[in-house]
Amino acid sequence: MIAHPHTKYRALPAIDLPDRRWPSRTIEKAPVWLSTDLRDGNQALFEPMNSERKLTLFHELVRLGFKEIEVGFPAGSQTDFDVVRTLITGRHIPADVTPMVMTQLREEQIVRTIESLQGAPRAIVHFYNAVAPLWREVVFGLSVPQVMQLIERNVRLLKDLTAQHPETEWILQYSPETFCMAELDVSLQACSIAIETWDAGPGRPVIINLPTTVEVSTPNVFADQIEWMHRRLPRREHVVLSVHPHNDRGTGVACAEQALLAGAQRVEGCLFGNGERSGNLDVVTLALNLYANGIDPQLDFSDIAAVARVAENCTALPIHPRHPYVGDLVFTAFSGSHQDAIRKGFAAQKPDGLWRVPYLPIDPQDIGRTYDSIVRVNSQSGKGGIAFLLERDHGIVMPRRMQVEFSAIVQKHADASETEISSAALWNLFERTYLASSTQNGRVRYLSHQLSNPDATQEILLELAVDGIAIHLNGTGNGPIAATVNALRSGLAGLAGLEGLRIDSYEERSIGSGAQAQAWAIVEAASPGVAGTRFGAARHVNIVTASILAVLSAANRLHS
Repeated sequence: MIAHPHTKYRALPAIDLPDRRWPSRTIEKAPVWLSTDLRDGNQALFEPMNSERKLTLFHELVRLGFKEIEVGFPAGSQTDFDVVRTLITGRHIPADVTPMVMTQLREEQIVRTIESLQGAPRAIVHFYNAVAPLWREVVFGLSVPQVMQLIERNVRLLKDLTAQHPETEWILQYSPETFCMAELDVSLQACSIAIETWDAGPGRPVIINLPTTVEVSTPNVFADQIEWMHRRLPRREHVVLSVHPHNDRGTGVACAEQALLAGAQRVEGCLFGNGERSGNLDVVTLALNLYANGIDPQLDFSDIAAVARVAENCTALPIHPRHPYVGDLVFTAFSGSHQDAIRKGFAAQKPDGLWRVPYLPIDPQDIGRTYDSIVRVNSQSGKGGIAFLLERDHGIVMPRRMQVEFSAIVQKHADASETEISSAALWNLFERTYLASSTQNGRVRYLSHQLSNPDATQEILLELAVDGIAIHLNGTGNGPIAATVNALRSGLAGLAGLEGLRIDSYEERSIGSGAQAQAWAIVEAASPGVAGTRFGAARHVNIVTASILAVLSAANRLHS
């Protein structure tokens, strides 16, 4: 990189539009969508799609709800010509879908293009030519008047050729290619000639498509350019104003959104932003941005993963895991603070209310995603995410102090493994830490108990295994937990951590119903010889048994 980039690069000049109106407007409805996946997106592939893949993707675009689909460049490719003919002769195009084909302003290409469309009930013919100074002067060596003559001559040819086929409803689309880099008065002159020569009017609509062929400015400059044209185009009521943003600066979606504020009515783009260089406008992202603002996009992305599979299979291009809305990780939180906010948001969300969950702009279920991957655990995660997974997948609701304790255990495990911890692995760690402590891996293991219930106190007879040797302990108290604690204090006073054992908190709850219901017991215990407290947890069909197991779980953890 050079030290003084201003000596090599220049920003695009601002547009003289002091009374611009688009900044105060809001988008209120979806635009007309055109998918250019089969043409603009296809030419960006390492290996262009064959006829079979093109037809597969065409049918997917129809299923999604696209009413205008660019199907190819039939004059430039035999494959595209054959695909267009197959779509028409095979009656693959629904009555409410209009195919579009593109061609350069060359007589032989225009003739071939019309030939490919024979028998189509309705068709858009897309003309384009570059109008910016760099292209006029360096690439084509044409003056402005020569460019205008080229447009008029070829639009007139198209008008004459289409008049010979009145069985088809013909629509002209004209694009001043490189519009975003051209002088506005030159672009206006080019579009005006196309509109007037085509004789746009009732029953003869024209689409004026203004592209960011290569992004060279901030989105607000493009919006100014669109509003400037929107105000000045002749026969405006018969013109559909369209935009075709690319993504060289990474602002393709922003350009499209601001263009809609500035007067654009139609948007061209590709699924997931496929296209040359940095890609075309990402139609999925723009459509779901509208959806997140309460606007029906008129496109069906209710199974976004299925759409992604079709696109990946047809284009052989993978979708990035962080791609907006569709990426495998876009609804996933690893950060502890994010996980905690999401968990609280779900808890507060009302079933039929406005969607208000932190970090999730839309409900993943609306686009066919599940909640399974929203929270995932690694070394960056915190207690909120861990608690969310255990509650969602296993029904265990941990007290906050227990969340803090267990998250430290998980953090140590994650740091050691240096990998993500799955929900199953998290549960396995919870079981080893708490549940197995009283029955499998603790020094003091539960075997059985008998509980009597005199008038004032309860008495318990515990059968335990200490270091593998069965012993019996007796204890009394005002309930089974107090009786168990007293039995451990008196019978196992020699074990470190059990002298002065006390229970600081106790929670119980049931999970499930009927014969499958289980009781959960969670205790927080302390001992004068041990710093801090330790939690114990257990589950059993009997709440008393679960409580005893939870006390033993905490006692073993204090001892260890």
